[in-house]
Amino acid sequence: MKATVISIIAAGLLILGAVFYASYKNGSEINLPEDNVSIVDGKQIIEIGAKGGYSPKVSVAKAGIPTILRVQTRGTFDCSSALTIPSIGYRAILTPSGITEIELPAQKSGSTLQGLCSMGMYNFQVRFD
Repeated sequence: MKATVISIIAAGLLILGAVFYASYKNGSEINLPEDNVSIVDGKQIIEIGAKGGYSPKVSVAKAGIPTILRVQTRGTFDCSSALTIPSIGYRAILTPSGITEIELPAQKSGSTLQGLCSMGMYNFQVRFD
């Protein structure tokens, strides 16, 4: 009987811990909508949030036009603030809060640009069609 009560309490604590972790994790990210690509004055703007990872994880953009990658941070102190984009040789520590604009050369159709945190834990992709 005693073992059953302890098991039930332990299971309840595990469930509460999982719920707390999930709500904390979701609140720590900057969630931008999936339609995060726009064209303004002939330049393509791709918006990415950086906090607790990158959001959205996959973006689809148009190939062959000048592009600005706009990375938004809001109280970002984790490794997602150390952004690396290997294909263009970009490495920077983003400001904890604000917007960093990265000019990208026009990309070829079918290419994919990948951004990573310094540890390789978090990443995002931009596919160019």
